[in-house]
Amino acid sequence: MKHLKIIAFTHKQIELKELGKLVICGEDLTAKLQKVKLQFDIPEIFYLATCNRVEFVMATSGVVDKQFAEQFINALEIGICAEHLNVFLGGASIYEDYEALNHLLRTSCSLESLVVGEKEIFPQMRKAYESCKDAGLTGDFLRMVMNTVVKTAKEVYTHTNISKNPISVVSLAYRKLKDLKQCSNARVLIVGAGETNRNISKYLQKHKFSNFAVFNRTLSKAEELAADLGGEAYDLEALKNYNKGFDVIITCTSCIEPIINTEVYKTLLNGDTDKKTIVDLAVPNDTAPEVLMEYPVNFIEVNSLNEVAKKNLQERYEELVHAEKIIEQNIAEFTPLLKQRRVEVAMREVPEKIKEIRNTALNLVFAEEVQGMDKASREVLEKVLNYMEKKYISVPMIMAKEILINS
Repeated sequence: MKHLKIIAFTHKQIELKELGKLVICGEDLTAKLQKVKLQFDIPEIFYLATCNRVEFVMATSGVVDKQFAEQFINALEIGICAEHLNVFLGGASIYEDYEALNHLLRTSCSLESLVVGEKEIFPQMRKAYESCKDAGLTGDFLRMVMNTVVKTAKEVYTHTNISKNPISVVSLAYRKLKDLKQCSNARVLIVGAGETNRNISKYLQKHKFSNFAVFNRTLSKAEELAADLGGEAYDLEALKNYNKGFDVIITCTSCIEPIINTEVYKTLLNGDTDKKTIVDLAVPNDTAPEVLMEYPVNFIEVNSLNEVAKKNLQERYEELVHAEKIIEQNIAEFTPLLKQRRVEVAMREVPEKIKEIRNTALNLVFAEEVQGMDKASREVLEKVLNYMEKKYISVPMIMAKEILINS
């Protein structure tokens, strides 16, 4: 367990607007993680980025402290200046051993989220891990950790009311949008076709909004969401020339630079001077600050939802206690599982060694005697040896596991 280490940058210590500077572009992610994995001799690693956190989860015997974190972030080459890096390092949380496992379990159950009880973080964490696993960045240890993460999150969401009448960043954003009393035929531009925009689209559709245009880097995904909404689909580049007007923009992409700058926004307005609404749930924001300075905009972003989120935390305090008990139980169960796995790994070579002994006995030590046996006797011998081989493989492993568990 001492090899499990996490460098976490979250909404608790760092402004959400600033967190966006730590987000790594999806196209560059694998290459950058492979680079630091090799440079710092990190056997396993995965990266998690959501609207209120950026975390690096790793399995390593090396020392992970603030000094290491500075070298690590610099090695990623994501363009952070020294001034900003000092701010991030000052707000970084570093976890290791069982404290790191506890943090991961709490995070997957939304106990560390801006909005406690929201369910988005669990699939986001699974997706982040699977992506790094597919890229060959993780191994057996983080696989076991994630199995426990998944088991714990499912138990918390099933056996507590922490997500009853769920409140999420998406639902809070919709509430703010609803307060602005937009009419149901308002022209809505949806920029990005990911999970967040899909979720907020469900709220809009439920409340009879019907005039949609969807923009996404991958056109097929835009077409899929547009089909669900009965709207039009465009690729992301088309946003720069879209001139059919709008009332609301809902945007959430993984781009690290603003998509909606003053030039794009002016084109979208197409001469309209009315005050518009932008719901920007991306981190970093998809909307350039200059747009908000130059134009009248109702701007809804993740950072503005903090007060409602704090109230939500107070309302769910009792469920937090129940969730924490489930987490404690799963941490206690993880220790014997890890010990058993260590035995399995250590004894991986036992089956091959047993087969080698068998082959040596048959083909060298007792070769003449075996050759002198009739067919029926050789078949009996084969059956005996097969039985003994299975027992010699399974019995020591079972005994070793029992000894570890009992100790």
